[in-house]
Amino acid sequence: MSDHQPGTSGNRLPIAARIIAIANQKGGVGKTTTAVNLATALAQAGHPVLLIDLDPQGNASTGLGIDRRDRPAGTYAMLVEDAPPASLIMPTLVKLLDIIPADPDLAGAEVELVSLDRREFRLRTALGALSGSRYAQIVIDCPPSLGLLTLNGLVAAGAVLVPLQCEFFALEGISQLVRTIERVKKNLNPGLSLQGIVLTMFDRRNNLSDLVAADARSFFGDRVYQTVIPRNVRISEAPSHGKPVLLYDSRSPGALAYIQLAHEFLQREGAVAA
Repeated sequence: MSDHQPGTSGNRLPIAARIIAIANQKGGVGKTTTAVNLATALAQAGHPVLLIDLDPQGNASTGLGIDRRDRPAGTYAMLVEDAPPASLIMPTLVKLLDIIPADPDLAGAEVELVSLDRREFRLRTALGALSGSRYAQIVIDCPPSLGLLTLNGLVAAGAVLVPLQCEFFALEGISQLVRTIERVKKNLNPGLSLQGIVLTMFDRRNNLSDLVAADARSFFGDRVYQTVIPRNVRISEAPSHGKPVLLYDSRSPGALAYIQLAHEFLQREGAVAA
């Protein structure tokens, strides 16, 4: 574990964090892998990041070395019990990267949120307490569904980043997500935008990857990142060691791709800010 203090980044002045939701209702597309490694790459580039693990599976927390036994309270306590987010932040083994982990009770949050007031706004309200914090980015790892947890992530965020697996049915699923984003934008969060689409598990030896990439770029244009995340065994191995691939094997094609993704991400965010 890192010895840095949660929420600190030297003498930098407090700034307004940009909140990005990583979402795709389809599982196994590299969503959590992208959340963890993009957050890591941003932190390594000197941008303080807070990762919110909103997935009951808790894989983002595990992938950053936070053992399930070391999670006394987390996103469930924040969403359902109104626990102050600052009290739930934990440091990770990555300097400048903190996390609010997924605690074991998060699996029941979908049911419990139904009866709560302003149930879609619980995360947005909670993160409002971090206004003026030193985080440059808050990254939300949403669950692989379009339920209330993901809805909370979309309502809290300013933008959505969508990992898109290079497989046959990928575009069908993303069309449903884009419709959901538009509905959230219209009814709950007018400031929400589709920040970009990241092609994941790209295999240059497979013609299907090229076809999916071409279809995605034809349909979504420049919203599809130029950077693609390759299918890489080091990316798959890293979570079992409780590390992002950037720490597990910093020279692997997967790690280098996420560094490039973070660079392109910051370029896009700079354009948004401008």
